[in-house]
Amino acid sequence: MDKSPDAFRTISEVAEDLDLPQHVLRFWETRFNQIKPMKRGGGRRYYRPQDVELIKGIRHMLYDQGYTIKGVQKLLRENGNHFLVAIGNGDMAAVEAISQRKQADQVPLTAAAQPRGGDDELVGQPRVKPSRRFFG
Repeated sequence: MDKSPDAFRTISEVAEDLDLPQHVLRFWETRFNQIKPMKRGGGRRYYRPQDVELIKGIRHMLYDQGYTIKGVQKLLRENGNHFLVAIGNGDMAAVEAISQRKQADQVPLTAAAQPRGGDDELVGQPRVKPSRRFFG
């Protein structure tokens, strides 16, 4: 008998559904604080449907797209969980909508707020004035 789509899943069920070893799921919990399965007596993990969807997106980015863990962490930080859930589900319309919303939220700098200097100036690097030497 199949479970309801809204039912919680054990780690063995998630591992089997996503073709991942259980130890990989436990490891990802340490690297992605967004994965928070409920833990019951004896430390048994129960994954919510949204946890499974997020893991599916993480798996896709790591295994299918070749991202590193740091790269996926950055995607999560910049775009949120919904972005990776949409990617994992193949919902490219939602991915595009999230990307457009993010771009719209970024306000361009006005001329007064833009950094002075050339295009080769590194962001976050302090400006160093050339030392003056007086020969005399």
